[in-house]
Amino acid sequence: MKYEEIKTDGYLSNFVKCFWTSKTLTKSFDYTILPDGFFDLIIEIKNKKISSVKLTGIWTVPIDIKTEIHTDFFAVRFKPLAIELLENINLKSLLNSSIYLGTDFIGIDNLAFDNFKDFCKHIENYLQNRIEQSKTINDLKIRLFNEIYKKEVFNVREISEKVLWTSRQINRYFNLTFGLSLKEYLNIIRSNQTFKDIANKKLAPQNKYFDQSHFIKEIKRYTGVTPKELSRNENDRFLQLLTINEI
Repeated sequence: MKYEEIKTDGYLSNFVKCFWTSKTLTKSFDYTILPDGFFDLIIEIKNKKISSVKLTGIWTVPIDIKTEIHTDFFAVRFKPLAIELLENINLKSLLNSSIYLGTDFIGIDNLAFDNFKDFCKHIENYLQNRIEQSKTINDLKIRLFNEIYKKEVFNVREISEKVLWTSRQINRYFNLTFGLSLKEYLNIIRSNQTFKDIANKKLAPQNKYFDQSHFIKEIKRYTGVTPKELSRNENDRFLQLLTINEI
């Protein structure tokens, strides 16, 4: 499988983690996606035509995926705040699930799907227009997620103090909008941050886990396996560990 990412910068990076594309070239591929704190818009393409358009929610559990031979994907990996730019989508209801959308979603049916950069530009233009029109995005929410993505603090109270937003209000916002608490979200971000070390066979606890036992328990909770099993990545099962190593 061939995989490519294009990261975003500037103000748009508050809403988009990256654009990504993959091609299943010579055989079908089974893999497991691990929780990472993001949600994806995934366009499946066969013979340069849209086969399906899917929007995932945020995952708190590993999910098994199968891709068929001769299938391309163009996709956007959204940060949670992006939900405020997508009309008529309830992200809370999509927790650990996904929905299929019409092929005309945000005008993608007008694209040729033979150029990944054209797809990225189309999505960027759509989001920039939505940002200009939106009245619900405020600096407090942006500060909150910026603090989370520094990956320095994994404690709700400390995050709350840094952004000057009460823990109760933050958790209400998270539960109503995303379907999970800030504590759960921080645990996912911390777990995901360990994957680079695990992929490189560094299995000692990092990132403010209490001890080895806590580290193993949390990694197993979000991946279904221990850090040692995860590091082996038998049959290239865990796609995110492959992309960490740029394979």
